Amino acid sequence: MEQLRAVVDALKLPDLRRKILFTFAMLVVFRFVAHVPVPGLNAQALEQLFTSGPNAALLGMLDLFSGGALRNFSVAALGVYPYITASIVMQLLIPIIPRLEALSKEGEAGRQRIAQFTHYLTIPLAILQGYGQLVLLHNQPTPVIPRLGFTGPDLVPTIAMLLSLTAGTVFLVWLGELITQYGIGNGVSIIIFGGIVANIPALIGQSLLTADQLFGLVVFIILGVITVAAIVVFTEAQRRIPVHYAKRMRGARLYGGQSTHIPLKVNSAGMIPLIFAMSIMILPGTIASWFQFSRTPWIAQSATFLQRLVDPTSPLYWTLYFILTVGFTFFYTMVIFQQQRLAENLQKYGGFIPGIRPGKPTEEYLMRVLTRITWAGALFLGVIAILPYFAQLATNIQAIQLSSTGLLIIVGVVLDTMKQLEAQLLMRHYEGFIK
Repeated sequence: MEQLRAVVDALKLPDLRRKILFTFAMLVVFRFVAHVPVPGLNAQALEQLFTSGPNAALLGMLDLFSGGALRNFSVAALGVYPYITASIVMQLLIPIIPRLEALSKEGEAGRQRIAQFTHYLTIPLAILQGYGQLVLLHNQPTPVIPRLGFTGPDLVPTIAMLLSLTAGTVFLVWLGELITQYGIGNGVSIIIFGGIVANIPALIGQSLLTADQLFGLVVFIILGVITVAAIVVFTEAQRRIPVHYAKRMRGARLYGGQSTHIPLKVNSAGMIPLIFAMSIMILPGTIASWFQFSRTPWIAQSATFLQRLVDPTSPLYWTLYFILTVGFTFFYTMVIFQQQRLAENLQKYGGFIPGIRPGKPTEEYLMRVLTRITWAGALFLGVIAILPYFAQLATNIQAIQLSSTGLLIIVGVVLDTMKQLEAQLLMRHYEGFIK
């Protein structure tokens, strides 16, 4: 009731109501764009490919993250994932390239410049990813893309399809930035959230059509609720490191002397390790699908063997997925920790951890604590990553996929949006969502 009252309070405020309605309006535009097909598409072959094609499992996983846009092969089939990839690449390049590291220290102007570089990098990544999907759909027994190539009469249709996919990604990124500026929440995250949520009713409906899987569906929903609760706990869990600031005299005034804490999150990497791991696991199968129908027998046989090796229904796939997720969690967490320079900033502003010397000892202490709590976050992400496999074994439901990354995105976006609404309501002396 308290959360419902908070929603009513938010809708009563004109500016908040305008932001919420603007966010919903942008999501409606996104769903319209997700049904605009790419030119030159064979719709019947695409439907057959998703139902009984040799790459149905791989395409189903890609379709889940595009919010159903890949099943229609719309101009939004790539989603905003080229932009997400570009953002991750820029984060990893900042500590490596001195110029980018200097820009990151220049405040808002530097962040805007890095964001501009991220936008530039999104375009070639979208073109590469779009061409990969076109090749995948073209190299099928019944080609979904009848004409593909950069010579002769195939040149113009190929360029038109690549431009359509790239323009769709750029348009979605623009919608996301509009939501961030004029709506509620992080726009790009909400676009991803909208795509995943829009696909869930159709997946559940497919399972409901099968009467003998009703019990399995109930168990599946229970597992989903438990998983969401666990995600909330680990997303909000943190280790608070106490920090004291020394008293300093500036002129006739006394500064410092207060106590605070550094919140080290158990899962500070968020969903990034899952995206890294899934990208690596999907890449071999995607490349193999390009050569699966090659006219050279040994190439076709090797591609078929590789595709079976990393098939999303095999135990080996999920074992490697677990190992990669745990490894990338440590890698990404340490990269972000090095960029924050917590020990250096504490020493610069007169802060210290009780019982720990400033400088190098503080950095080593924080690294030890972060490593210990990251084990919990890494193992949690690993379990969440392989949960769909065990859920399908326990319930025997193959028509619906419980996406671990999708659940993390949904829960993370909901929590972030609730916190932003909470802050807006508290600014206006209203009772918020969270007690």
